[in-house]
Amino acid sequence: MGLLVSLFSLNPKFKNFSSLESPSEAEILDKSQYLMAEANLALPSFNLNVIQGNGLEAIAPPFNISGKVLGSWGMEQEREIREYIVEAGDTLSSIVASFGISLNTLLWVNELNEKSTITPGQKLIILPVSGVLHIVRERDTLGELAEIYQARLEDIIEFNEIPDEGRIYTADALIIPGGKMPKTGMIDVKYIKVPLADSFFICPIPSPCRITQGLHWVNAVDFSNNKCGEPVFAAAGGIVQRTGYTSRGGNFVRISHANGVITYYGHLAEIAITPGEKVFQGRIIGYVGHTGYTIPADYRGCHLHFDVIFAENPFAGYKVGTCLGE
Repeated sequence: MGLLVSLFSLNPKFKNFSSLESPSEAEILDKSQYLMAEANLALPSFNLNVIQGNGLEAIAPPFNISGKVLGSWGMEQEREIREYIVEAGDTLSSIVASFGISLNTLLWVNELNEKSTITPGQKLIILPVSGVLHIVRERDTLGELAEIYQARLEDIIEFNEIPDEGRIYTADALIIPGGKMPKTGMIDVKYIKVPLADSFFICPIPSPCRITQGLHWVNAVDFSNNKCGEPVFAAAGGIVQRTGYTSRGGNFVRISHANGVITYYGHLAEIAITPGEKVFQGRIIGYVGHTGYTIPADYRGCHLHFDVIFAENPFAGYKVGTCLGE
């Protein structure tokens, strides 16, 4: 059985809907603005009736369409991991209540316990849902992760929007909805950090290569010379593992290096390579931008978010404002 649909539009000049007095005040729509099963069903206009003085009813021709989901009502579920800076008066309980997650979720992802104290200015990782965060290791599979964290495989796939083939990549940050951290000593779910020589990475942007933010989620520092469009270099040679876009990180590139370390380059204005490409150290892989979530959101927020996964970030020890290229 088809779904009965009526559509209408209001002229934005009308502030008080009950003040509509005549059908002529209804906005005229062209054919492209009607949801129709066939274009020839469109009419040039329709009218609105005022109901009980404070509501509107569309007088429009009904029509049948096939029974499909046309959309959802309400806000889309938040899926991004966030950072929260502790404010005066905050407690662990008040923070989890504010974000609607369980206390264990906050403790697990920040490696805290119930006796931990927090202080103003401290940065905490906030998951969008109660559960566990897992950084995918080389041999991890979705089935094993569901078993380890006592979670539903279907929930992991759906929440992380994993494609039908179920492929996950090393260094993916998977959120395990409803997951529980295994007891200490039962299963090791953490990764071992690879030791790096001090000279393994070069600075990923041109001189003066200024550090603008110290260590933050996940294991990143920010670089900026206050210029949009500057080239971004591969900090070390490797294979381009992934490229893409997220609402928080913007345009990004991930490079897998021979020792198992992975580097992430975020907020790019443009991506200059493709997955599977072999890149040498210093190769231009993109350009500095402000895509995704930056502060400010315009050109003043141009910077590179440089993350190191499975190793220490060698740039984390430098003070904000340090220019590494001088």
